[in-house]
Amino acid sequence: MKAQALCFYLFTLLVLPLLASAVGGRGALVGGWQPIKNVNDPHVKEIGEFAVAEYNKSSKAALKFVGVVKGETQVVAGTNYRLDLEAKDGSVTKHYEAVVWEKPWENFRNLTSFKQIKDTHTRP
Repeated sequence: MKAQALCFYLFTLLVLPLLASAVGGRGALVGGWQPIKNVNDPHVKEIGEFAVAEYNKSSKAALKFVGVVKGETQVVAGTNYRLDLEAKDGSVTKHYEAVVWEKPWENFRNLTSFKQIKDTHTRP
């Protein structure tokens, strides 16, 4: 009997809030991408600068970070940042999509992808 009660309480405490969030549509569902409301936030800019610096190191490029155009975050074991950013390649400003995985409590950041995108790029 105690095992059944324990299972019921675990289900209630762990599963129902997730289901309510998914059905109600009000809260962010864990694992889903959420838009970044302020791309001028200093932390978001820092993530963008990190992405360009890491790309430059790994590809021997010389891009110069200009700014973040838009972005999204995803809660995982830490946070994924998917940023559309601008960087100068010589005198030409180009658009890139960078994904950075961050775990601030471990002082950890990792550039997981970086690719050039077209100016007309839109995400569904």
